[in-house]
Amino acid sequence: MFRATRVGRDTVLAQIVQMVQAAQGSKAPIQRLADQVSARFVPVVMVLAAGTFAAWLLVGPPPAFTHGLVAAISVLIIACPCAMGLATPTAIMVGTGRAAESGILFKGEEALEQAGRVDTAIFDKTGTLTLGKPSVADVVAFDGTSEDEVLALAAAVERGSEHPLGAAIVAEATRRAVAVPQVTQFESVPGRGVVGVLDGGPIAAGNPAFIAERGIDMAVATPAIESSARDGRTPILVAWNGRLVGLIAVTDPVKPEASAAVRELKALGIVVWLVTGDSRAAADAVARQIGIEHVIAEVLPAEKAARVRDLQAIGRRVAMVGDGINDAPALAQADLGVAIGTGTDVAIEASDVTLVGGDPRLVASAIRLSRQTVRVIRENLVWAFGYNVVLIPVAMGVLYAFFGLLLDPGIAAGAMALSSVSVVLNSLRLLRFDARPTAGGSRGRSVADRAPATP
Repeated sequence: MFRATRVGRDTVLAQIVQMVQAAQGSKAPIQRLADQVSARFVPVVMVLAAGTFAAWLLVGPPPAFTHGLVAAISVLIIACPCAMGLATPTAIMVGTGRAAESGILFKGEEALEQAGRVDTAIFDKTGTLTLGKPSVADVVAFDGTSEDEVLALAAAVERGSEHPLGAAIVAEATRRAVAVPQVTQFESVPGRGVVGVLDGGPIAAGNPAFIAERGIDMAVATPAIESSARDGRTPILVAWNGRLVGLIAVTDPVKPEASAAVRELKALGIVVWLVTGDSRAAADAVARQIGIEHVIAEVLPAEKAARVRDLQAIGRRVAMVGDGINDAPALAQADLGVAIGTGTDVAIEASDVTLVGGDPRLVASAIRLSRQTVRVIRENLVWAFGYNVVLIPVAMGVLYAFFGLLLDPGIAAGAMALSSVSVVLNSLRLLRFDARPTAGGSRGRSVADRAPATP
């Protein structure tokens, strides 16, 4: 038996369609610039048409009225700003459509344009660069406590947590068929650990700093903590009634695509950071494995947003990539928030871009697609404006003085239509861009890997 929990507008598919439609219907900053140019261009053209008619009446050869009327009409036709109006929307529609096909959802045109300006990418670790499916690798018991007792105590307090590491501990206790007691006064401290009360005694599980803050002697756990960190595992310490009872080492394998994602970003000139609440040693182990040189570890959720602000303060344009509730403040603070689609709804809501499949290589794909789309828009605008600059004088009758030629309104209409067709065809070049990840990295390099567009 199956039960539908969400239908209609509440389904994931409906939300994806809504995001794509919103992106295609919104206006990017470069589109607003085109609108401002068009707003001034139209009155200028009207004045030029009127001036052309008047000039022909005053100094033109007979029939002056006919020549003046034909020239004025040709000016109005040739200068119709259709190509300018199509320059941005066509490229945006094709670009966002190709992005959606590849699993990249932009929330709006502004996000699409902003992605190409990014020069720094900050990654969360758990669930972003790692699989987000942690499991217990080792249980170490202290002070005469058994492994099952350590698991039982940890699972008792972690059962109320929504953190993936807590879920891994609870799953391991279930797998071993360990009886888990019930705690009271449960409290979660984001990025640190969890606390509660069991049989009248305080119980806590969390990172070493969290346990140390409670005045608990951790000397006995030092070798196990260092060993776990060297192996890239996250040590979760368990304390009950004021004494350390054990350590649980949790491992979360790095995504196979993570190294390729970092390499592709570096190839685009992006500086990559790893910012995580995990221990320094564990963070360094993961960073070495995937090729990240800049690491900030043991940070709270609010501190992630602060690190984003620090980079922005020195002029960096920052993309934050994360998947959890703890990442939401940083996603909202960043110039471009990128949410892993397999993460929480809060992270997705706070972001500007959603990667449906959770593949970190799509971050580089989104940046390349953005740069290529903006490049095509600029090419369209240059063509549309240049076309008018060249042909408006011809429509006014400049060639009549030298060759006795006056532009026919029908030819002017054909030329105007041809300019619009040219803009659309140029935008359709984006259909060649394929951002879907492959074993060797993202495709579409023949189109998008030219020199990046200047922000």
